[in-house]
Amino acid sequence: MRFLVLVLLALVQATIGMDTAVAQQADAGFVTKARQAYLVEAKTGTVLLAVNENQAFPPASLAKLMTMEVVFSALKRREISAATSFPVTEYAWRNGGAPSGTTTMFAALNSTVSVADLIRGVVIQNANDACIVLAEGISGSEAEFAARMTARAKDLGLSRSTFANPTGLPPAESFTTARDLVELARHLHREYPEQYGLYSQPDFEWNGIFQRNKNPLLSLNIGIDGLGAGYAKDSGYALVASIERRGTRLFLAMGGLASEKERLEEARRVLEWGLSSFETKLLFSPGEVVGQVSVYGGETRYLDLAAREPVDIYLPTETPPRLSGRIVYQWPLRAPIAEGQAVGMLKISADERLVREVELVAAHPVGSGTLLSKATDALLELMFFWL
Repeated sequence: MRFLVLVLLALVQATIGMDTAVAQQADAGFVTKARQAYLVEAKTGTVLLAVNENQAFPPASLAKLMTMEVVFSALKRREISAATSFPVTEYAWRNGGAPSGTTTMFAALNSTVSVADLIRGVVIQNANDACIVLAEGISGSEAEFAARMTARAKDLGLSRSTFANPTGLPPAESFTTARDLVELARHLHREYPEQYGLYSQPDFEWNGIFQRNKNPLLSLNIGIDGLGAGYAKDSGYALVASIERRGTRLFLAMGGLASEKERLEEARRVLEWGLSSFETKLLFSPGEVVGQVSVYGGETRYLDLAAREPVDIYLPTETPPRLSGRIVYQWPLRAPIAEGQAVGMLKISADERLVREVELVAAHPVGSGTLLSKATDALLELMFFWL
C-alpha cells in the first residue's frame, strides 16, 4: 500500500480549494462529447472524469433538484409536513400549469394540493406548477424561495450555483456547474433516503391523470435510479444521473450536449465506462498513520496524523495512474492538541490530478511543552518565516 507517495506541505492558508491543478480529463484515453462533465464514485469520493466541471451553465429543469432539497430540508426540520396543503394560485396555474404548455401535474386553479403530492409532481412528473405552488406556500413567492435556494446552496458548499426561480424556466437566469450538481445529488442521496426512491418511481397518477416518470435516463435500463435532465437553448442538453451496480454507485453530471439522443448515448457510455474500468484499492486502514507534521510549543516536535475511516480510492484496472498525496494544514500547528482532533486534509492525486480529499486527525495527544521548548519553537518559527 506504500505506492502512495506523501509530500508534506505546510500552508499558511486555513483552507485550500479543490480547484488546484485539476486536469480537464480524468483519463487521457477517454473523451466525452459533453462540454461540461463530472463523474464521481460515491463511497470513496474519487473523481473519475472532470471536464470543465466548474464552468457555469443554466440548469434548466435541473434547478428542481435544488428546489427539492429546500423542500426536503423543510420537512426534516418540521417546518412543513407531508400533509400540509398549499393553494394553487392563478400565477402558479398560469405559469406552470396547463396554460403554460410546459411539464405540469395539471393542478386545478384555486384547488389545494398536499406537500406529499406536490413532491411527487416535481420529482416524477417534472411539474412546474408543483414547483411554484411549493415555492409560494413555503416562502410567499418564487423570488423569495429562489433566494432561499441560493442561500441553501451556499450552505451546502455549492458556491458556483445561483437560482432565480424554482423551475429553471426562462426568462429568469439560473446558473450551476457539473461539480455542484454532482455534490447536490450526493447530498440528496445521503441525507434524504426516504425521499430519494421517488426519483426512480416509474409513474404517478394524481387527480385521475396518469403520467410516467419524465426522466429520460430511466429508459436506458442500466440501473440508473435518478435524477433528471434539462435543456436550455444556448447551452444544450444536460443531465444528472445516479447509478448503482454490484455495490458501486456513481454520480454523473453533464452539460453542453447537442441533442436528446446524444445525451442518452453519452450517459450510457460514460456510466458503463465508470462501472467497468475501475476497482477499489485500500491505501490506509482506519487509524493507520498517514504522515507526520510539525508541532509548535508542544511536549513533542511532531504529530502523527491518521484518518478515522478507510482511505480507499477507485482506480483504473488497466494502466493504474501514479498516486501521490500531500498533507495540507494550517501552519503553524500549536499545542495542546487532543487525540482525534481534526488537523488537516490528505489530498490524493492520480497523475497530478486531484481525485480525493480525506480529513486527517491527531493520532495521539500533544500537551503543551516547557517554557524552553516554546521559546525554541518560536525562534524556529521566526527563522522559517524569514526564509
